Amino acid sequence: MAKEVVKKIKLQIEAGKATPAPPVGTVLGPAGINLGEFCTKYNEATRDKMGDVLPVEISIYDDRSFDFVIKTPPTSFLLKKYAKVAKGSVKGAHNIIATLTEAQVKEIAEIKLPDLNCYTVEEAMKIVEGTARNMGIAVEGVNDKELEEEAQEAAVAEAMAETEVNAETEVVADENNEE
Repeated sequence: MAKEVVKKIKLQIEAGKATPAPPVGTVLGPAGINLGEFCTKYNEATRDKMGDVLPVEISIYDDRSFDFVIKTPPTSFLLKKYAKVAKGSVKGAHNIIATLTEAQVKEIAEIKLPDLNCYTVEEAMKIVEGTARNMGIAVEGVNDKELEEEAQEAAVAEAMAETEVNAETEVVADENNEE
C-alpha cells in the first residue's frame, strides 16, 4: 500500500546550509518530521551547489516520513549572479543596472529548462529575457537599445513631472503671499 501524502511544503534554502533553526525549523517543526534528518539529507544532496539558493519541495507522508525534490535556482538569483549585481533595479525596465550577453542568457535558460513551462531553449530564453527586463538587466542584441530608449523616456518624463510639481508649489506660495 502506498503512503498517503499529508502535506507539501515549498522552501528556498541556500545549498548546503540547512539548519534546524528558523526558517527551516519553524516551517517543518509543526509538520512533525525529524529536522536533523531533513537538514542532513538536504545538505548532502546540495553540497555541490554551495552558494546557490535552491527551492525544495518537501512531501510529508502520514507516517511522518518525507521525500524532497530539489528544483533549479530561481531565475532572478541566476540573473543577479551572472550580472554580478546585489539586487534588481528599483524602477524595473526604466533603469538599466547591468547588461548580459545572449550566450549568458542561453546558459541561464539551459539551467532553468527543466523547471520552466516550455520545451525548447529558445522559449526558455524568452522567459529569462522577460525576467531580466523586469529586473532592469538588458540583453545585448535583443533588448538593450529598446531598454536604453525606454530609460531615457522615463528620465525625461520624471524630469517633466518634477518641474510641474515645482511650478505648482510656487503658485501656491504666491497665492499665500497675496492674502
